[in-house]
Parts: sequence; structure tokens; C-alpha cells
Amino acid sequence: MFRATAIAIAACFAALPVRADIQHDSIRHLVKLEQSALRSANTSHLRSMITPVSAGNAKVPHYDRAWLAAQPKATGGAQFQCLAEALYFEARGESLQGQFAVAEVIMNRVDSPRFPGSICGVVNQGTGRLHACQFSYTCDGRPEHVSEKAAWDRVAKVAKAVISGAPRALTQGATYYHTRAVRPSWARKFTKTATIGAHYFYRGANYRISTSN
Repeated sequence: MFRATAIAIAACFAALPVRADIQHDSIRHLVKLEQSALRSANTSHLRSMITPVSAGNAKVPHYDRAWLAAQPKATGGAQFQCLAEALYFEARGESLQGQFAVAEVIMNRVDSPRFPGSICGVVNQGTGRLHACQFSYTCDGRPEHVSEKAAWDRVAKVAKAVISGAPRALTQGATYYHTRAVRPSWARKFTKTATIGAHYFYRGANYRISTSN
């Protein structure tokens, strides 16, 4: 009896290194899988995983100068540049709400199948064709020269906030706008959704407001 018990205990201890080796191999396999996943992950996704929650406060604008002043200097790639440029030439003299509203129109167009699927595509749609420009500054024959640095810094922060996911609640899904100084014939075909600063905003027929906005 005693001998049989001793043999059983010895067998258990003998099996321990094997089990440890199996666990070690499993852990090593999991580490390799994780490393492979990290290498294939999108850079922006990885950045979002390590960004502190407090850094996301740009997603909740207060539409006042104090909020804007508290935001860090904004920079970005080509799409950011296109949006900031559009805001500079189309709305730099507007209130913060007015600038966000124009940005909303551009982003709503990006989301709509009726328009190009990128910010630069939307801003430059029709450029180079007579009476086809969607944003007049792109075909007025004058170079896009930024001469007001402070104004650029402000609209750049607005552009960054919108691209980063700021809510689009000002214009109720508007995809068109014009200044109060003109009365374009197309405006009669659409639903007016807002009046902000010097602009009237409109939503096209059958436009569905995104639930994420």
C-alpha cells in the first residue's frame, strides 16, 4: 500500500516539468500572436488605445473663445489641411458656432453618397470647371494665401475637433449653405435647417441624419 502511494506521488512530481513546459509553450504562442496583431494594427487605432480619456475633450466643444483657447495647437495631414483651409476662406470671420456649422456641412457631404467621400474631394469638387465650384474660393482666380495667422490657428482647432469626432448638432444634417447676401435658386428645393451668423443652412431631399452625429 505504502509503496503504491509512493509510486503515484512520484509519478505526479515527474509530470510537473512536462506540464510547466506545456504552459510555457502556450504563453510563448500567445505572445507571438499578440505581437503579430500589434504589427498589423492600424496606427490610428493603436494611438487611440493609449490616448488618455481627458485628451478627448475636443469632442465636446462649448462654442466659445475660452474653450477654443484651451485647445492645443492643431496640425494634421492633407484632409485636415483641406478642412482648415475651407474654414479659413469661407468662415474665418464667423463666430465659433458659424465655423463649426460650415465644417458640419463639409463633413455631412463626406458622409453622403451624393458627394465625394473625402474632405479634400468635397472641398475641391468642381474646381477648374466654369460655374461648377462648390466652394467659390477654389475657383476665384486668386491664390489661397493665408495672411491672418491668428485666424488660421483658430479655424485649425475647429477643423481638428470636427475631424476628431465633435458632435454635428448645429445644422441638423445640412449639406448646403449660402450667405444671406444672395438668393440662389437651388435653395427653394431644400429644407432650411438653421441660420447661423451670415449663413443659411439647408438639407437636401431624402437626406438621413446620422445617429452618430
